[in-house]
Order: sequence, then C-alpha cells, then structure tokens
Amino acid sequence: MIERLIPLTASPSESFFLWGPRKTGKTTLLKKLFPDSFWVNLLKTDEVLKYSQAPYRLRQELLAAEPQSPIVIDEVQKVPALLDEVHYLIEEKGYTFALCGSSARKVKRGHANLLGGRAVRYELFGLSAVEIGNEFSLEKMLNHGYLPSHYLRDSSGRIVRSYVNSYLKEEILDEGLVRNLPVFAQFLDAAALCDTEFINYSNIASDCGVSSTTVKDYFTILEDTLLGRLLPAYTKRPKRRVRSAPKFYFADVAVANHLAKRGHIQLGSEAFGKAFENWCFHELSLFREYSELFFDLSYWTLTTGVEVDFVLGDMEVAIEAKARRSITPRHLKGLREIAKDYPKIKKRLMVCCEEIPRETEDGILILPYRDFYERLWAREFIC
Repeated sequence: MIERLIPLTASPSESFFLWGPRKTGKTTLLKKLFPDSFWVNLLKTDEVLKYSQAPYRLRQELLAAEPQSPIVIDEVQKVPALLDEVHYLIEEKGYTFALCGSSARKVKRGHANLLGGRAVRYELFGLSAVEIGNEFSLEKMLNHGYLPSHYLRDSSGRIVRSYVNSYLKEEILDEGLVRNLPVFAQFLDAAALCDTEFINYSNIASDCGVSSTTVKDYFTILEDTLLGRLLPAYTKRPKRRVRSAPKFYFADVAVANHLAKRGHIQLGSEAFGKAFENWCFHELSLFREYSELFFDLSYWTLTTGVEVDFVLGDMEVAIEAKARRSITPRHLKGLREIAKDYPKIKKRLMVCCEEIPRETEDGILILPYRDFYERLWAREFIC
C-alpha cells in the first residue's frame, strides 16, 4: 500500500475536516488510521435518510455507545444538519470528529455550521511522485492521472470516463448545483481547453451560450467540488504591465486529457507539455499543503506574453516548466525577465526532461523533473 504524506496521525488532538476530490483515497486513509472508530457512512442511502430526518439520532447513538475518538462521518456534505450535532458534541461532550467529504459547496451554500474554528482543515490530493517512489513513471502519470485507483491500473481510459460521468451525476445533478446539466457538461469541455491557461470568461460564455457571470459561477463549482483550482497572478510592485487574470488547472490531469479528447499523450507533443505543467502545479500544491508551509503560489506574466509559470512566496522562487529534453536560451527568457523586475529573487528553476542538472552563468538552475520533486520535498527551495 502506498504511504500517503498528508500529516494526519492516528491520535488527532482536535476535530478535523478532510476534504479531497472523489477517489483520492480519503475513506481508505481514515479506515487505516481509525479502524475501530464509530463510523457514519453517508454514501449509504439509509444512513442519509435516517440522519436527514432526525439529525439528533447521531447524538443519541454516540451517548449510548461511548465510542473512542475520533468519530468518523464520511461524505458529511450530504447531511449538513449533522454539523450542528457535531458542534454540540465537541463543546459539551469533548468528542473528536473526523469529517470527510468531496465538496464543501452544499455545506457553505446551505449556511451549515462549519464549527467556527473547532475543526482544522486538511485536504487529500491525488498521488505525489514522492509517494510512488522508485516506481514513478511520468508518462504514466500524465496519461492515467493522479488518483490512486487510476494510476495503479494498466489502462485507465474507461475508468476516467466513468469518473467524469459520475462527477456530473453525483456531484452536480444529484446535489442540484446547476440547473442545466448539458450546458455545464459543455462548459467542462471548454474548461479542459483552458487547463494551464488564462481564463477568458467572455470567450467561454460565448462558446457555451451563457453569461460571463454563469461561467464564473461554474468555475467556482469546480473549485468547491475540488475538481479544479485557480492560480492567481503575482501583481505586487510591478515595474511593467502584467496580467492579472487567474489561470486554471484541473486537479487531475487525466480528467483534462479526457475532456479535451487528447488520447494518449507522448513526450514532444503540445498536449504533453500542458500536462507536464499541470503535474508541476499538482506537486507544488500538494507540497504546500502537506508540508504545512502554506506559502503563496502564483504566476507572473507580462502583457507582452513573457511569463513564468509559478512564483513561490513573495517572489522567493520562480519556476518554469518545460517538457523538453533540451533547454535552450530562448526557453529561459521568462526567468531572465523576472529577475530584471525582481533582482532580489532567491532562486530561479527550469523544470524539464533533461537528464543531468546544470546551472547557467546567471544562476538559473535547470533541473530534471525527478531532481525537482526530490529537492522540493527536501525543502531545498523553500522552508
């Protein structure tokens, strides 16, 4: 079994929410950590009906059982009213809860009790290259995606298609998040073409036949259901005109591949390059959360088109991702331009598919992708 790096222990000192996209392994992780806990599984329709009709039954059952902590509630967003009971049991009885779910949207939109800081937040991502270890294959990950059950299969095409269809039905349709499911499905296809790109809400709205406001709400749904993430622009102290629109990344690259109808992608193709950038963003986002450093993550781009894919912290590290076997001076233009505007920048990295690390005379570190994630987790770039 793959050991996950999320900093959860078998003896949590406080209640927590564990969010994460579907099939990242949240339930498997909690069962491993808390095999003897009292478990409420809201994937079961009878459990949903029971607690929806009478949320107080949770309190009565726990008072009778006197369970050991933590009490696990899986898919808690399906019955938000349970959170009032959880709040009471934390405050009055001192219970500890593990609250697991794939979407906080229904909870937030329903103005449910988010426990007022009484529960910390964790997020489980898809697999990291470090978690896979020596068996890690970049080509496999960029085609199969980051979800454990997908990456570990010999073939993932059908299961990724099923995953997208299940998302549309169970997360979107059943939860009533949109009124027009066919239009939202069309929006997903358009969003896939925007993966790793700046968002132009007007263009997507025109393609889908809806308003820009609706498109913005759709992107918020992708964020709330953890299927995608927005990357903000770095706009502090600009010396030249910079872009301010966010960029968008799907949380799983195989979903983007499927929706964009890319088929099997190979090194050297444009699709491989976009997937490679998505993977770098995935590793950085995962490290940011699991390391609990919580540094700012953004991008920097001049209106002329010169860009750097990722900026860590307050211009501490600049990272460009290029899925190329040979990096030439033209590929380093963004990293050189950013140093002109921010000469105190600490590190500049080019993550690529070269085989041996090297450093240019002006201090740009060119790193093979394996060296990148190994050094990242060794906290060589930011700590």
